[in-house]
Amino acid sequence: MNATALRRRATALIIATAAATALGTATARADDSPGGWVAAGSSTVNSVTGGEGIATKADGSLLTRGLGSVPLRLRVQGWNHVGDPDIVGGYVYDAYQGGDDATSKLFEVTTPSGATYDYTHPLDSGELLNNSFAAVSPDAQWLVEGEWGTEGRLQVFPAPLTNSSTPATGGTLPQAGQITLDRSVDDIQGCDFVSATRLVCSSDDAAKDVVQVDLPHALDGTAVTGQVTTLFQLPQSSICSGTFEAEGIDYDTAAKLLRVEIVPPSVCEVATTVYAYRPTTG
Repeated sequence: MNATALRRRATALIIATAAATALGTATARADDSPGGWVAAGSSTVNSVTGGEGIATKADGSLLTRGLGSVPLRLRVQGWNHVGDPDIVGGYVYDAYQGGDDATSKLFEVTTPSGATYDYTHPLDSGELLNNSFAAVSPDAQWLVEGEWGTEGRLQVFPAPLTNSSTPATGGTLPQAGQITLDRSVDDIQGCDFVSATRLVCSSDDAAKDVVQVDLPHALDGTAVTGQVTTLFQLPQSSICSGTFEAEGIDYDTAAKLLRVEIVPPSVCEVATTVYAYRPTTG
């Protein structure tokens, strides 16, 4: 999401908060979905603090991120957007981006004790400033991140702090070997690992696709090619009409539950719908 879109979203949410109180929020029903996943209900979260992403805590509850989740200390430094987060081993990984003139992106790690460490990645040649999500491999060694628009790759970094090759108290973060996709995808808003060799990702394309990326082996810092498969489309159901926006995604390994966010249009965007899915096998 670019800075202009962020400003529009923030303004609309302020207006929508008051208007949605009168309208109420409709809870949409998710129908059974193809691609190895079956619908398991839906819920809503406040878009101001949850409309950008979700991650599962150790106790099974959800950590949410929205435009209102950006800490003031980061906002005054120019970081105005937080992406879809991830939690691995009790460590929380957040992805931040700045305005349209940004020359770097920021990853922040929060330890189980609550300490935070910031890692800045200066943009490489040809790299977009967008920092849509952080998805960390199950071994907590590699962080996968996405840009914006039509993408033919996902970027890979050593996982800040938990990969011993990174500075112990924050610093500069270089890229590692990227994931080249065997076909292009559009506007990936979030990814999460369901295994060491498979990610699921939410796309804000016209169909609001959920896609799967299969890797030939677990990430090890070298370049790999990922095979992309479309799994299913998110429901677009609301009492409001207009354009929906797919957002964050999370796989709860303990509960074997996939959750995907979609923001409804118009004044209904004050509440983000979280659809849940269970695997049809295993």
